[in-house]
Amino acid sequence: MRTPVYNRVALIGLGLIASSMFWAMKRGGLAGEVTGYAKSAESRETARRIGLCDRVCESAAEAVEGADLVVLCVPVGAMGAVAADIAPSLMPGATVTDVGSVKRHVIDAVTPHLPDGVHFVPAHPLAGTEHSGPESGFAELFDNRWSLLVPVEGSDPEAVAKLRALWEGMGANVDEMDADHHDLVLAVTSHAPHLIAYTMVGVADDLRRVTDSEVIKYSAAGFRDFTRIAASDPTMWRDVFLTNKDATLEILGRFTEELFALQRAIRTGDGEQLHDYFTRTRAIRRGIIEAGQDTAAPNFGRGGGKE
Repeated sequence: MRTPVYNRVALIGLGLIASSMFWAMKRGGLAGEVTGYAKSAESRETARRIGLCDRVCESAAEAVEGADLVVLCVPVGAMGAVAADIAPSLMPGATVTDVGSVKRHVIDAVTPHLPDGVHFVPAHPLAGTEHSGPESGFAELFDNRWSLLVPVEGSDPEAVAKLRALWEGMGANVDEMDADHHDLVLAVTSHAPHLIAYTMVGVADDLRRVTDSEVIKYSAAGFRDFTRIAASDPTMWRDVFLTNKDATLEILGRFTEELFALQRAIRTGDGEQLHDYFTRTRAIRRGIIEAGQDTAAPNFGRGGGKE
């Protein structure tokens, strides 16, 4: 049996990421005890029923008592308030981390509340599904996915190394990144694509000449993947766009320019430009498959298993 990386881990927020972390930590023997807290009494009751966490607490402050690692798994807009709530109960020498999709805002919101002697090492696992809630997690979520650590100025190297060991123990590949660069990268790889997906699903809803039954029936033609992305947690994504505004707007501006160029090529019948563009973008897809971040296997029904 491997030696645990942490004696006690507190999970604040019990959604997809937190629940997957719990099952992954249990699978790897990475934590002596895992406590948890969710704002919703219903979520706390669900967690107890399914055995999620060794102990589900009635307050965030209670959950973090004696924990040498505290993981903030709440929407990024709530991080500051949660940090303020738990600060008096944090154990000296503890590490606080998070799993938010935006980093600069989280650092600015959380850092002022943390007492001296508590280490803050922001993080972001690049893994997920469209499902949310305590029952959505599974131990394999992070396997061969990337988790980015975003140490702040003065982050303790030993605290960073321990958090890296935890994520690697949960199956993730780990890299370190500057906060502002992280937010720009994620605007390209996640935030703007989600906004585009939400928009496309909204457009289909607006086009009453295309009936709901047709949208559902023929969605294997590409629309299906938009709907899967657009089914993601609305509170989380509202906060992402409000807190990563500059980077998202920059990428959306670039997207708009490219879209206008493609509109012009279609209008003028410029097949060569369209073919060249699609050839270039196809190569990016091949790169993702070669990096082991997806499979080339067709899965048009998306049946079976968690994605």
